[in-house]
Amino acid sequence: MDFELSEQHLALRTMVRDFAEKELEPVVAECDEANKFPAEVVQKMGELGLLGLSFPEKYGGSGADHLSYAILFEELGRVDLGTALTVDADSTLGGFPIYTFGSEELKQKWLVPLAQGKILGCQGLTEPGGGSDTYSNTLTTAVLKDDEWVINGSKSFITNAGAPNCGFCNVAAFTGIRADGKRGISQILVPIGTPGFTVEPHLNKLGFRTSVTNDLSFDNVRVPKDNVVGVVGKGLSQFMSTLDEGRLTIAAMAVGMSQRCLELSLAYSKERVAFGQPIFSYQGIQYKLVDMAVNVEMARLLTYKSAVLEDQGKLKEFTKEVAMAKYFAAEMCKTVAADAVQIHGGYGYVKDYPLERYYRDAPLLAIGEGTSEVMRIVIARDL
Repeated sequence: MDFELSEQHLALRTMVRDFAEKELEPVVAECDEANKFPAEVVQKMGELGLLGLSFPEKYGGSGADHLSYAILFEELGRVDLGTALTVDADSTLGGFPIYTFGSEELKQKWLVPLAQGKILGCQGLTEPGGGSDTYSNTLTTAVLKDDEWVINGSKSFITNAGAPNCGFCNVAAFTGIRADGKRGISQILVPIGTPGFTVEPHLNKLGFRTSVTNDLSFDNVRVPKDNVVGVVGKGLSQFMSTLDEGRLTIAAMAVGMSQRCLELSLAYSKERVAFGQPIFSYQGIQYKLVDMAVNVEMARLLTYKSAVLEDQGKLKEFTKEVAMAKYFAAEMCKTVAADAVQIHGGYGYVKDYPLERYYRDAPLLAIGEGTSEVMRIVIARDL
């Protein structure tokens, strides 16, 4: 059992950290305040190959392993969770289903430009009346007429759909009762700009304000029959597989953000003097920092182990471990962010410092890609 990262992984970490600190960090506060998408930074990430990191070179990617993928999101999350989520929604939710389940035609037409950073992708799964209960609450319908899918319905809280260069959305739609009597949910690729497909105005969110989040509506939207991703009626299992992939990235993002909170808090505690000595000398502060350090390291180990299991093809074990990683890391980072604000006192509460942004961002990690409650259900099924 080797816990050392390879030279390739270390080089990737250095490159992404350098990019995030030099290109992303200077604009994050302004973009967060304005609820603005950092389009130029995302474009540069595409040019560096970061948006296609995990896809084969055949499809415009870099062919990196899943551990590299986790490191990418850890380092982006260390600086800004909103931008990390943009990459997640693009590569994981947009690109992964096409690469894993899509036809060669869909891969060439949509995955290649996505991996090259020319367009972004997204996934339309959540609906106004349902989040976790996708099976029963997918009310958006797709009916096959004259070799075209006619789609009607709506989606909520969709990341990237309103981004300026978003190209498509993988939409979950009810396509009829299957032969086994179950509801058939299919995944259908709908290009942005298709008549009847409306991207509603950006949502004004508490956190993750550098990512764009929109509701979607579909009014007799027509797309070719061949735009179905994978097997008709089997889309739900495909979405679940995609969410497993997304849980790895969410866990990694939580690790990155928590690591940054620890770094800032440790440095501040050694500089801030109270009652004649640095506050680091007080056990109350030391205990908080120790708990932060231990929790961050535990979350990182769970996350890296999950990535390695996926790289080894142990998908059953991966599903359980990545649920553990996502659950622990997401809950942990809320506590770490709160402790970081507490250690910084008033400075942690003002927008001149990034701690208040981390504090606002952290709760969503325990909601997206499966809530903490759902993660417990997933883990319990395997126990």
